[in-house]
Amino acid sequence: MKLSIDRAALLRSLGHVYNVVERRNTIPILANVYLSAEDGVLSLKTTDMDLEISESVAATVQTPGATTAPAQTLHDIVRKLPDGSTVELELDDAGNIMTVKAGRSRFCLSCLPVADFPQLGADDLSTNFSIPASNLRTLIDRTKFAMSTEETRYYLNGIYLHAAESDGVKVLRAVATDGHRLARFDMPLPEGAADMPGIIVPRKAVQELRKLVDEAGDAIRISLSDNKIQFSFDHVVLTTKLIDGTFPDYNRVIPANNDKFVDVDPAILSNAIDRVSTISDGKSRAIKISLNGKTVTLSANSPESGSATEDIEVTSDVSDIEIGFNARYLLDITQLIDGEGCRIALADAASPTIIQDSSDTSALFVLMPLRV
Repeated sequence: MKLSIDRAALLRSLGHVYNVVERRNTIPILANVYLSAEDGVLSLKTTDMDLEISESVAATVQTPGATTAPAQTLHDIVRKLPDGSTVELELDDAGNIMTVKAGRSRFCLSCLPVADFPQLGADDLSTNFSIPASNLRTLIDRTKFAMSTEETRYYLNGIYLHAAESDGVKVLRAVATDGHRLARFDMPLPEGAADMPGIIVPRKAVQELRKLVDEAGDAIRISLSDNKIQFSFDHVVLTTKLIDGTFPDYNRVIPANNDKFVDVDPAILSNAIDRVSTISDGKSRAIKISLNGKTVTLSANSPESGSATEDIEVTSDVSDIEIGFNARYLLDITQLIDGEGCRIALADAASPTIIQDSSDTSALFVLMPLRV
């Protein structure tokens, strides 16, 4: 294998794929990036056995071939090379050493056999549809913050995607919850997605996908089966195994009888929460919200730091309710509301609270209260 490639193009592609590589693993080949060169294209691929990212980039290929090289080391080398340089990659005849050259710099990297590199495979992906890249970005942003990190409830460590119905309209629905908060987002059901199975996309795949779609073109091609899903766009393909588990019936935790409403400017509310929570302490970061008709009082107390209160104006006829929340969780939600109005629907101080954008009901958030 012998090729030359623009340093910026190689660095961009390495940046897309190398994050999949686990920093600590017991299988040496999983620390490597698979490199394959032919017909004017360099293909790069990394995997952790559950997630695989591959990308193709234009290159001047003198001799086709393939190898695997240390992903982190190769990325660091290319990152430190001068802007505008041309990088030459050449594999020795034995296939054990790859030389990286740029200007007067020369590096020799030990390689592992291509045959040892695991292939995740993506056959039998029978459900296929496309969605706009902007819709996928919004879907992830509105739900990923609520994914659980608790390994004992592994089935919550991702986003649940399925076809559903809302007010008689078929939708593609994404749901995430960690037991303390829940996020639900609906978008129009794409053509071809009506018969899709309910699937749970793992947290790591969601995080890597979100980084990639920032640079995506107009549409994302999605192919899936009962145990894998693949996202394809531009010259990038992300394939991941799905979480093998049953997502809980989330509808049971979305209250249907919250009849006390508070309308507030989300930016004003977010800033007030941020200021008051400076005083709160502990893991709960607890703040108390007191509803007094047209005014909401936010307060926090800490034995070490003191206390803080702030009043903000709201549109509401609710009074005499005091409810506590985790300030970080509440802020995660209010900062996602882009419109000018935020509607908070309550039942009482001990029941789950619903928060939505007043002008956009595609996203719904549920937050469990704290005792304060």
